[in-house]
Amino acid sequence: MGEQGAGHAVPEQTVVQGCMGLGGGWEGDGYGAAEVDQARAVVEAALAAGITWFDHADIYARGRAEAVFGELLAEDPGLRSRVRLQTKCGVRLPGDGSTGLPAPIRGAGSGVGRYDLSPAHVRASVEGSLRRLRTDHVELLLLHRPDPLADLPALAAELEALHAEGLVGAVGVSNVGAAQVTALQAHLALPVVANQLEMGLHHRGFAEAGVLVGDADQAPLVGFPLGTLEHHAAHGVRLQAWRPLAQGRYTGAARTPADRAVQDLVAALAERHGTTPEAVLLWWLRHHPADVVPVIGTSSPARIAACADAVATRSRLTDDEWYALWVAARGAPLP
Repeated sequence: MGEQGAGHAVPEQTVVQGCMGLGGGWEGDGYGAAEVDQARAVVEAALAAGITWFDHADIYARGRAEAVFGELLAEDPGLRSRVRLQTKCGVRLPGDGSTGLPAPIRGAGSGVGRYDLSPAHVRASVEGSLRRLRTDHVELLLLHRPDPLADLPALAAELEALHAEGLVGAVGVSNVGAAQVTALQAHLALPVVANQLEMGLHHRGFAEAGVLVGDADQAPLVGFPLGTLEHHAAHGVRLQAWRPLAQGRYTGAARTPADRAVQDLVAALAERHGTTPEAVLLWWLRHHPADVVPVIGTSSPARIAACADAVATRSRLTDDEWYALWVAARGAPLP
């Protein structure tokens, strides 16, 4: 099969704008002018900050996040050439009507929810995303979550077909470890070019996993697949980080005394470098040699603007400052 990272590489990414907050939320079944206006404000703020990549998923706001973005592309034909799109598939929401199970088995008003990487579902999801986005292709398709029942050879064949038809420029994964990437790649002629995982100063298992590998008590608690950083560096798989701003935990919305201590340090470093706390958090990720691409989830134009320095500059932190933030967030000395 194909060499990982050889060809089909996605264009350069620095910071990606997440679109989960668009479309008016997860309840209801429609959207209006207010939701389109919100999406427009997010896209304009992102572009002004130098962000050109936008991250979607077929399930975000039950499809409405993609739909309002598609409204923007329809009203401004020149916008598509200025943006790059990635979307995700493989999660079926509770209550989507597709399980075929009677209500008592589904549970009270919820449905079971499941993962689905069957070829038919992947194709239907991609076609639905393209229809909602009002575009003929996405630059990158990510498999949202691993499906334990996936037929990997059949899945790989479907991904290759979507690529050959020009619907998908490149393929990647999300929320998986190196071994799972290797298992898929064994059947896939296209390289797996990206993996999106929860990473940041709050979810810092990517850094903890390596230093705790010899600590029998702590290593199982890390929650990040050991060896994934090294595998991805060796094979050209770009790491993307979801929730890198920790939902404001260190930039004004501290939840605990420990959070406030980190928040104070982040603010002090922002003042030292003449930037924003948001930029400091993204610099902390981007300072790592893995060259992680943050996917910011905020829908606040002001907070998007606050990330601009991290788009323009990979990091201005020193190694000492990087370690100081890490130790502060750990709340304990390094082992």
